[in-house]
Amino acid sequence: MTWQTAAKADTAGWLTGFIPDLPTPFNHRSEIDAEAFGRLCERQIAAGATALVVGETAGESATLEPAERAQLVRIAAGVARKRVRIIAGAGSNATDRAVTFTRAAEAAGADAIMSVVPYYNKPMPQGMAAHFRAVAAATTLPVILHDIPSRTVKGLADETLLELAAPPRFVGLRDGSGDVARLARLRSRLPAAFRMLTGDDASSLAWLAAGGDGCISVVTNVAPDLYVAVHRHFREGRLYQARELHQRLVPLATLLEREHPAALKFVLALLGFMPPTTRLPIVQLNGSAKAEVSQAMAELADEYLAAAH
Repeated sequence: MTWQTAAKADTAGWLTGFIPDLPTPFNHRSEIDAEAFGRLCERQIAAGATALVVGETAGESATLEPAERAQLVRIAAGVARKRVRIIAGAGSNATDRAVTFTRAAEAAGADAIMSVVPYYNKPMPQGMAAHFRAVAAATTLPVILHDIPSRTVKGLADETLLELAAPPRFVGLRDGSGDVARLARLRSRLPAAFRMLTGDDASSLAWLAAGGDGCISVVTNVAPDLYVAVHRHFREGRLYQARELHQRLVPLATLLEREHPAALKFVLALLGFMPPTTRLPIVQLNGSAKAEVSQAMAELADEYLAAAH
């Protein structure tokens, strides 16, 4: 069995827990900082991540050139050396472009594809389903759907999701709606192997408690050990400890979401992992925003250090 075949057959083992949506470090010339990105990948693997998401929302996918998307996948795959799965952001609001990105990601060494609901175009449900089927037909890799209505305007309707989840190629959903009730509506109607993950850090523990499989997370970039501890406490039945740790993360999660991904890059720069450089139209944080995020980081420090040791 090949590595990619095994990945498709065993999503329950790796498409679970807290999976980082990695930012893309840029140097002062606005080029990808390959060394910094490699360090981010290795840090998450060392913390116990089962997969890495690259070139997606936190990675400023909208401003990445096609060659840069492939470069990120190659770097991540080279660092991972098959220790974890690499999930490549390959979405677009143009189906032909999404197909091109998907094929390029597979060729660069990705283990799975994340494909976002087409933004701006506002397609009807039938068009949305046809879009994702075209993406799936272009690859042998498992496809993870990404529903994030705040950025795409139109969301992925429940009935469309149920329709797409039936074929084995579609293996999971990253739900960015924050609608925990969606699990109650859909869990029993979805295939047992279909993974339901939230993309909302603030409600991630509630998502797990409602039967979700994990979180594709921004905050785990900052405190991976703490996020692993939350997940471990929850899975082992220590709900009080999981809730206490998660509550410490919520203020930072809220601030990171407000100015995403500039706030995330600012924090990681404070920690010495990467430059804070962004690409227009995203700009770096102003003074008051930096002060708020720094305060949230200071309040998190004790819990983070306790979890890390």
